[in-house]
Amino acid sequence: MKHTTRLLAAVKSEKFLTAGNPTGLTGLLTHPAPRSELLYLYTSTLSKLSRLPAHSVYRHATEAITKHRLSIIHATKPAGYEEWAQRAQRHIREHPEVFGEGRDVGDVFVQARMTREKEDVEWDGGKELIPSASELSMKDRENMKGRSTRPTESQRFDLEDWENEPPLEASQIAEIEDQIGGGLIEEVIQVAEGEHQLVDIMLESRPWEELEEKPPKGQWEYFARDRH
Repeated sequence: MKHTTRLLAAVKSEKFLTAGNPTGLTGLLTHPAPRSELLYLYTSTLSKLSRLPAHSVYRHATEAITKHRLSIIHATKPAGYEEWAQRAQRHIREHPEVFGEGRDVGDVFVQARMTREKEDVEWDGGKELIPSASELSMKDRENMKGRSTRPTESQRFDLEDWENEPPLEASQIAEIEDQIGGGLIEEVIQVAEGEHQLVDIMLESRPWEELEEKPPKGQWEYFARDRH
């Protein structure tokens, strides 16, 4: 059913899905780069989860499903990916002030990060090349200590020179959707975005800690399985 709604919305089946086209679900448009976005969301979510206690039930459950879905995304690569990765890695090596020291295409989430920087961050009429503090890992922050947030002329990297990752074919996206079983890939992205935000809420509320006010003895016994 999910594939039918997308095909009806697009009228005809094509090799590649067109970004911005209706998906067949009201208000949900075809995502321009679902693979890059999910790689960013899942890996960033796992990084945040690592800050929760090891005994956290929420951490265990969320890590399991996130790692499973991340493995599916990692295993599905678009045609021409290896050639693109080589070119992208060269840019990363040549511009550590933008991407960080010793980083790799697989752990930088380049397309998602660069797209957000191109769209959202500006300075003095030009583009800011350093991600916001909220998007930086601890390693990133350590690497950037003592650096100017404004690159010099010799360091400047023209964002327009960045080449986006090749797109997945429609059949590859359909395969991912079937393996994850969460509806259209755009719906999967929405769920991943929600989980990405929820981890921050969990870190702030710290639900694994003991209650300040202990519940009365026997308060939850009614809900035990052997009580019905």
